[in-house]
Amino acid sequence: MSFLTDILKQSPEIALFLSLAIGYWIGKFQFGKFQLGGVAGSLLAAVAISQLGVPIDNGIKAVLFALFIYAVGFESGPQFFRSLGRKSIREIVMAVVLAVSGLATVVILAKIFSLDKGIAAGIAAGGLTQSAIIGTAGSAISKLGLAADETQRLQANVAIGYAVTYIFGSLGAIILCVNVLPWFVGRSIRDDAVKAQSEMLKGARIYGVDESPAMPELVGRIYRIDAASGSTVAAIESSAQGGAITIERIKRKGKIIGVDPGLKLQSGDLVLVVGRRAGVVGLDDKLGPETPDADGMDLVVTTRDIVISGKDFVGRTVGHILKANPDLRHGIYVLAVTRGGIKLDLKDDTVIQAGDIVTVHGVQEDLQRLAGHVGPAIVPSDKTDLVFHGLGLVVGLLIGLLVWRIGSIPLTLGSGGGALLSGLLFGWYRSRHMTMGNMPTAASTLLRDLGLAGFVAVVGLQSGQQAVHTVMQSGISIFLIGVVVTVLPLLITMLVGRYILRYDNVAVFAGALAGSRSANPALGEVLAKAGNSIPTTPFAITYALANVFLTLLGPLVVAFV
Repeated sequence: MSFLTDILKQSPEIALFLSLAIGYWIGKFQFGKFQLGGVAGSLLAAVAISQLGVPIDNGIKAVLFALFIYAVGFESGPQFFRSLGRKSIREIVMAVVLAVSGLATVVILAKIFSLDKGIAAGIAAGGLTQSAIIGTAGSAISKLGLAADETQRLQANVAIGYAVTYIFGSLGAIILCVNVLPWFVGRSIRDDAVKAQSEMLKGARIYGVDESPAMPELVGRIYRIDAASGSTVAAIESSAQGGAITIERIKRKGKIIGVDPGLKLQSGDLVLVVGRRAGVVGLDDKLGPETPDADGMDLVVTTRDIVISGKDFVGRTVGHILKANPDLRHGIYVLAVTRGGIKLDLKDDTVIQAGDIVTVHGVQEDLQRLAGHVGPAIVPSDKTDLVFHGLGLVVGLLIGLLVWRIGSIPLTLGSGGGALLSGLLFGWYRSRHMTMGNMPTAASTLLRDLGLAGFVAVVGLQSGQQAVHTVMQSGISIFLIGVVVTVLPLLITMLVGRYILRYDNVAVFAGALAGSRSANPALGEVLAKAGNSIPTTPFAITYALANVFLTLLGPLVVAFV
């Protein structure tokens, strides 16, 4: 064992990644409907490994958490700013209810079990996983006018109470938000997250990796001209019923010939027809029999997002655009127009704004022609714009250094809150300027998963040994009181959210509940269950409020206990 301890002390990063590996392995085990998950598993593994006395730098924790929370904010920036206003009243109430119930729980338990101000404040900090309470409570204790040794004793007790209760504070929030809440409501986070995303996208389906529709909206078919002999290309395209079509390729007597609107088709010509399924299927009667002969008729088509910025389109209605640009539309099929990630309901009077994204389908030549008039195309890339995101993290960390004071109480967002706010702002800006700030989904997922699990593992490695030692010395009473402080306010807030605020979507509810407790590990597991970013917006609102409300609990606990 001493050999292993020496290795981990020489290379503490081994302890970090060992915690992640063991933790995610533990997190895979399922007991009925309960599954611990990788984040909670990493915390438990790190606590076990911490008993070897592994030192690990606090800066690693700050970096990992900043990466996680910035990525979360970046993904949900556009939806967050759209949700502000009256729609966010429920989230405000959630944050207030949890803070008030948390304060009441700590004060009542402190009175019942005769806890001193330091232990009570430490339990509040650990049980509610709000580390800032340590600072605000310590500052409040120093102003009580006590003897120096008594002040030092109470401030030391704050750290003891925090160390003993913080681990379950993180784990308990995960269990309640990820396991208890769906059981309580009777629906799964994943199902409601998919439902909310579908409503947000107005029914548009988002396909996962390796998924594609069995009946795609746009199809291609090859027909041998018979009935349409003598008809021009333009006449056939304009006569289609049920959906637009274009003739993209013509083969005559074994040779590919140029496609021209005035070209008359001859009997035996092979034509490649591309268009919406309703228009393409069933053209046998008008053109001739469909044929599988595809030699030389293959054509590559592309789906591309284009940022609308052209002066002929910005500020114009859809009806005006369609009438004014008939030639530009040839061979181009509009799949969707989105604004800030939300699909627009296209009607003749819908006004197009600068920065709207039009998703189009067509051959490369047609798409380049369209992009030249409409705006720049967003070319898919697996590269991350590190200039953009590096600046975003710098801005966030600088914001986290700012301190506001309410009387003698210092309030700060900290590095986590600053990175979240910066992520939200930079994510919103990216939604308005899609040609910059690229971050592939895989990169964002890695930042979230590694950042959160690594942050939690470092917490376990740093505080696990002290927590276990304190429990063995003083018994488990402090730990059990911390369990109540963790669980009871969450249960009260859960009941208020369900029966008074009427949350009817579990994914949104779980995000708001996790944010009300500033429970970042819980958010990570909620997102893993959801499979999309739906829970992030309510979390961002309640998290920002919770950072302020819960920080204020430090001096309040000191005052009331």
